[in-house]
Amino acid sequence: MEDRTSLRSATTLLVPLAFSLLSACTGKISDVHAGAAGAGVGAGTAGSGAAGSTGVAMNVPVGLAVGASGLHRLSRIEYDNSLRDLLGDTTRPGFGKLPEDVNDPFDNDYKTQLVSGALVATAETLATDASTRLLADPTRRDTVVGCKPTGPSDGKCMDAFVRAFGRRAFRRPLTADEVAAYVGLQSFAVEAGDFYAGVDLVVRAVLQDPSFLYRVEVGVPVAGQAGVYQLDNYEIGARLSYFLWGTTPSNELLDLAAAGALATSAGRRTAATKLLADARGADRVRSFHSFWLGYHQLPVDAQLGDMLRAETDALVTRVVFEKKADYLELFRWPETFLTDAAATRYGLPAPGSTTGAWVPYGPNPRRGILSHGAVLATGAKFDDTSPTLRGVFVRNRLLCQIVPPPPPNVMVDQPPPATTTRCKIDRYAAHRAGGCAGCHSLTDGIGFGLENYDRTGLYRATEAAAPECAIAGAGQIVGSTAGPTGDGKFNGPAGLGELLIASGGLEGCVVTQLFRMAHGRRETSDDTPALATLTDGFKKNGRTFDALMIDVAGADAFGYRRLETMP
Repeated sequence: MEDRTSLRSATTLLVPLAFSLLSACTGKISDVHAGAAGAGVGAGTAGSGAAGSTGVAMNVPVGLAVGASGLHRLSRIEYDNSLRDLLGDTTRPGFGKLPEDVNDPFDNDYKTQLVSGALVATAETLATDASTRLLADPTRRDTVVGCKPTGPSDGKCMDAFVRAFGRRAFRRPLTADEVAAYVGLQSFAVEAGDFYAGVDLVVRAVLQDPSFLYRVEVGVPVAGQAGVYQLDNYEIGARLSYFLWGTTPSNELLDLAAAGALATSAGRRTAATKLLADARGADRVRSFHSFWLGYHQLPVDAQLGDMLRAETDALVTRVVFEKKADYLELFRWPETFLTDAAATRYGLPAPGSTTGAWVPYGPNPRRGILSHGAVLATGAKFDDTSPTLRGVFVRNRLLCQIVPPPPPNVMVDQPPPATTTRCKIDRYAAHRAGGCAGCHSLTDGIGFGLENYDRTGLYRATEAAAPECAIAGAGQIVGSTAGPTGDGKFNGPAGLGELLIASGGLEGCVVTQLFRMAHGRRETSDDTPALATLTDGFKKNGRTFDALMIDVAGADAFGYRRLETMP
C-alpha cells in the first residue's frame, strides 16, 4: 500500500504555482510570463506561424480595435464540462462545491471571478475526488490512460499518458520541464508497486494546476499597437472551444492549432462550423439563452423547473438549428413544445404526450419565448411578480440599456405599502411621482404589461393576493417609438415581443450579449467597431443565430487581446 502522506506531498510539490496564483491573482495579465504558461505560448506560436523571429505579430488587420481582457478562471459549468470530456466524469461536482459564479448575465466574466482560500481548498478536494472516481472505474481509467502498462516502471506508457492528458487539460502541449516533472511522479508508483498510483498523482496535480483552472492568454505583441497582443493558435483554440462548447478543446481542435489553422478568420470559421454541428454546440446555444434570459436557475421546485426549461430549450433548438429561421421569430413563434401536464398548466389543448409535442397557440394570446414560464419567472420578488424588476430585465437583457440602481436609502427589500387599496397598481403609484419617477417610468410600465402572467407563467385575471383587483394588462415602454401608433404600448408578452422587434434595438442587444459570453467580459469603447460590424452582418444575412456565432469566431478581434491598464 502506498504512503498517502508522501503522495499528497508529491502532488503539492508540483502545484505551488497554483496556490500562489489562486491566492494572489487579480485577473490581470502582464506582458511578462514565466513558467508553464509562457513556455506553452512559445510552442503554440511556432505552430501558428503568427509571429516572426522577433516575437512581434505580423500581418495585423488595419484598424484593429479590441477591448482589454484579463485572466479567465473556469466557471463551475466549464469546470464540470471539462472534467466530463477529460475523464468521462459526469458527476458535475464543481457546480455543487466551487464558489457560485456571479451571473450578470453570464458566468464567465473574468472581473467577477474572485479568488479565495476556499477556492484553493475546493480545487484540491475536487481533484482528489475526481481521481479517486477515475481509478475506481477500470474502463474509464484505461480510456484516459490510453495504454496498458507492463508494470509500475513502464516509463513509455507514463510518458504517453502525461503528454496526451496534459495536452487536453492545459489546452496546449506540455513543456519539456512539465513532462519531466509529471513523469517523475512514477517514482512513487514504483515505490507503491502500482502504476496507477502515479496516474493518481498526475491527475490530481494537473487538475490543480493554474494552466487547467485558468485560460491563460499571452500571445505576442502587435507592432505599432501598444498593449495589443496576437494570440497563438492554442490560445485561440481554447477561446473557440469554451465559447462554442463550454469545455476543453478536443484532440481534433488541438491538431488544427498545431497545424496553424486557427490564425486566420477562414480557419476559425471552418472550425466553428464543425464545433456547432456537435451536440455540445447545441447545448452551448441553449446555455447562452438560459443565462441571457435568466432561467438557468429558477425560483421554483425542481420538477417544475425542468418542465419550464424543457419548453424553452425546445423552442431555441427549433428556431436556431431545426428551422434556421430568422432569429426574431424566437419572439413570435406561434407554437410551443409541451407535455400534457405543461399544456394543462397553460390552458392549451393537451397533445397526448408525456414526453412533449408541438402545440399551436391558436387564438391564445401567447407567442414566442417571452410567453414561456421559464422567462416570465425572472423578476419575481416578495413571492409574486415585480413590475419593476421585470422592467429592469427587459431594459438590461433585451435592449442592453442601463437602469441606475435605487438610492441607498430606499428600502428595496420591502414591497410598496398598501394605500387606499391593496391593488398593486395603486401601491406602485408612489413610483410615479417625485424623485423615483425618472427611473420607474422606464421600468414599471413594462412590468405592468406582463402582470397577467404570474411568476411561473400562468395566466391570471386578478391579483393572487388581492382577488378584488382586476389586472388591466396594458403596458408601455417609455421612450419607444415603435408600434402601430408610435406610443410604445403593448399588451402581454406577445405584444412586448412585437414591440421589441419593431423597435430595431433587439438585434444589436442580441449581438452584444453573445459577444459578452464569447469574450467573457463586458464590451468597451474599443469594441464598438467590431460590434457594429457583427450587428450589420446579422441584419443583412437573414439573422440566423448559428451564422452569428460563426461571425463572432471569425471576427479579427477574436484572435487578439488588449493588456489591461493597471490601476
